[in-house]
Amino acid sequence: MTDHDADTIVAIATAPGAGGVGAVRLSGPRSRAIAEAICACELVPRHAHYVRMRANGETLDDGIALYFKAPASFTGEHVVELQAHGSPVVLQSIVAACRALGARDARPGEFSERAFLNGKLDLAQAEAVADLIAAADTRAARAARRALDGVFSDRVDAVATELLHLRIHVEAAIDFADESIDTLGGEQVREGLARASQQIAQLLADAERGRKLRDGLHAVIVGPPNAGKSSLLNALAGSDRAIVTDIAGTTRDLLHETVRLDGAELTLVDTAGLREGGDAIEREGMRRAREELRRADLAIVVLDARDPAAGKAAVADAIADVPRRLWIHNKADLLHAPASGNAARAAAAHLGDADRVEDAPLADTVLVSARTGDGLDTLHARLRSLSGAEAADASEGTFTARARHVDALARAGIHVEEASAQLGHEALELAAESLRAGHDALGEITGRVAPDALLGHIFGSFCIGK
Repeated sequence: MTDHDADTIVAIATAPGAGGVGAVRLSGPRSRAIAEAICACELVPRHAHYVRMRANGETLDDGIALYFKAPASFTGEHVVELQAHGSPVVLQSIVAACRALGARDARPGEFSERAFLNGKLDLAQAEAVADLIAAADTRAARAARRALDGVFSDRVDAVATELLHLRIHVEAAIDFADESIDTLGGEQVREGLARASQQIAQLLADAERGRKLRDGLHAVIVGPPNAGKSSLLNALAGSDRAIVTDIAGTTRDLLHETVRLDGAELTLVDTAGLREGGDAIEREGMRRAREELRRADLAIVVLDARDPAAGKAAVADAIADVPRRLWIHNKADLLHAPASGNAARAAAAHLGDADRVEDAPLADTVLVSARTGDGLDTLHARLRSLSGAEAADASEGTFTARARHVDALARAGIHVEEASAQLGHEALELAAESLRAGHDALGEITGRVAPDALLGHIFGSFCIGK
């Protein structure tokens, strides 16, 4: 650690606002001395001391002091927590007293950063601390707790170790260039590469599910004008978030709304209707809609149930690269038929032959009426399934993950595939380099390979005091 990081830092560790109890946390070499000066008593490690906290001859508050001696603490340094009444004024006065005695204000996430730098947590576990704090339901909290316990890190480390052993084997074989790779254990290496590739693919799928659990599903509502996109957003949000009129092109800009459906979190984005023409403002709205679709996990394509074939051409190109699509046939109330399975099949029939780009499987087609609410229960269930919430409920091993983890795993998988292909051509130097790159990509997840810029970005997003 640098001298800057070895400073003694202080911050309020409890949530902003008034409460019954608040905590001020100190970490660093002078933590104990500063706390003992304020509390006027000797602190014994891992004992709760009832103290009167004072500064400049004035009593600040009565409370509890807890001292954790290095390295047996959260940060691996000397740590003291001063618990007082949860008045923001009182807590700030305690922080000011600590500053006067030589502590400095902690940066956002600096306590967790020090825990990482001192080997108390790896990077994925440190991020799980923030995920646990931000968990919006018990499922997300359990998943974050598993990541904090090292479930994710252990699996990443296991694959990284496999790649390291394979790289050592390949590099050793380079010294025997005159020999065929098959005589130097090539079959064993190929089996190891296949095993590593399979493990990375499974880990990538689990991490993607964990990312959706943490971030929510990014779903973009798209379709031709007047199909009922804004009405559907309002129905899902349970409030009039979007302006709804009979005038085509009413929605000009993007409207974001985060909703929770049966425990599943989704970020819904209402967009301008896609069609040919329109004025300059409407064309800009359509450009923004297409840009948003490039980042989407799911395209919710809203069509008029009376003629779902109309308008499909306008959206086909825009949704071509979206990983998942859910087709909504809206205005079911105007069909004079209930939103039944038979009606859904009839609506799905309008989508055309199976080999057409605009075709949608029956399982991804839902007939609804945003105006009456008919079919919304079916839509809720489908969105919950697409969000990964059901898979998370069914899996005891679900852990939270982030977009950077998914990206690193995807890159690691590509490097392993490259190594396998290069081994087939007996390009051992290239195979060894690909294995090194794959190993480093996995190391980015846990922080074994972590540039300072990455660390600054990650810990800078934490709350102060954690």
